Amino acid sequence: MAVRIFPIDLGFDRCYVLKAEGIIAVDAGAPGKGRIFAHGLERASILPEDVRLVVITHGHWDHIGSAGEIKRITGGKLAMHRREAEWLERSMKPLSPGVTLWGRVFAGLHRLFLPLITVPPAGVDVMLGDEGMPLYGYGIPGKVLHTPGHTKGSVSVLLDTGEAFVGDLAMNRFPLRLTPGLPIFAEDSVAVSESWKRLLNNGATMIYPAHGEPFPAEVIHRALS
Repeated sequence: MAVRIFPIDLGFDRCYVLKAEGIIAVDAGAPGKGRIFAHGLERASILPEDVRLVVITHGHWDHIGSAGEIKRITGGKLAMHRREAEWLERSMKPLSPGVTLWGRVFAGLHRLFLPLITVPPAGVDVMLGDEGMPLYGYGIPGKVLHTPGHTKGSVSVLLDTGEAFVGDLAMNRFPLRLTPGLPIFAEDSVAVSESWKRLLNNGATMIYPAHGEPFPAEVIHRALS
C-alpha cells in the first residue's frame, strides 16, 4: 500500500500528512498555526474531516501548540505518549537541555522568550505507551515506535516502506544544525542512540525531521559509528 507524504510548513516546524487508505498527521506545530495547517490540507486536496489521527512526536511547545486547533478543524484524535500528555493538557512548556555547545547556547536564548509563549490546552485521546501502536487501523501501513532521548516520551512514526517521521530525534535546519544529524537538545543522549538503533533495526531508510528537509538514514549510521 503506497503512502503519499504531504509536508506542511508551520513556521519553523514542519508537520507531515500521510495518506494511504486512511489519513493521519504527524505533529501540530507552534501555537496559532491551525489556519496554515488547513490551507496545507486544501493544497493537498484533503478534506479536514478525513484526518483521523494526529500523532504528536513529543510535548515541546513547538510541536503541540496548534494541537487543539487542528483537533477542532479535523475532528481527528490526538495521540501522545502517556509520559507527556499532561504537557499539552496542562499547557506546560518544559525544555530539553543542550547536548552540544551550540545547543546549550541556543537553549539559553530559548528560555528568554519562553514566557511569551502560550500553549492552548487540548485533551489527548490516545495515550501511547512504550510498546508503541500499529497504524493499520487508521489505514496507514506502519507503526508508532517509542523513541525516547530527546524527551522521555518521544515517539516516531515508521512506515513499512522505511520512511521515519522522527520529530526532534534528528534535525536538519539552520540555526539548529548546518547539516543533517542528531539533535542538539536531549534529555538522554544514550537513549537517543538506542532509539536510533531501534529505528534502523526496524527498517528506517529515509528520515523526516520536524525541522528541515528529509535525508537518508545513512547519515545517522555514520553519526552513530
